[in-house]
Amino acid sequence: QVQLVEYGGGLVPAGGSLRLSCVASVSTSSRYTMAWFRQAAGKEREFVAAINWSGDSTGYADFVEGRFTISRDIIQNTVYLQMDSLKPEDTAVYSCAAGVLIGVHDRLRTYDYWGQGTRVTVSS
Repeated sequence: QVQLVEYGGGLVPAGGSLRLSCVASVSTSSRYTMAWFRQAAGKEREFVAAINWSGDSTGYADFVEGRFTISRDIIQNTVYLQMDSLKPEDTAVYSCAAGVLIGVHDRLRTYDYWGQGTRVTVSS
């Protein structure tokens, strides 16, 4: 069983930056692909970014457009999402996910473990 806890959400003006962190309760270095998803009010949860177990393969949703960077610290069992040039449409609850996968995946159902999420609000 893997428990995930997210940190770093908050209120930021448009054009600003935030760094989200997701800490895993167990070592995820050798098995787990990690990902970030988000869910805006009234919308379905959507893929944001993913990183494979070794950190040498990443994937992003099209709407990221180079503004976000996913990374991981294997020793600290932590995955990060650096978000720059934030837009009001990035407002959502961002959740971390983990799955025993090969490579990176953008399908919600491929991930087995989820955090509670952290809220990001971007003001215009």
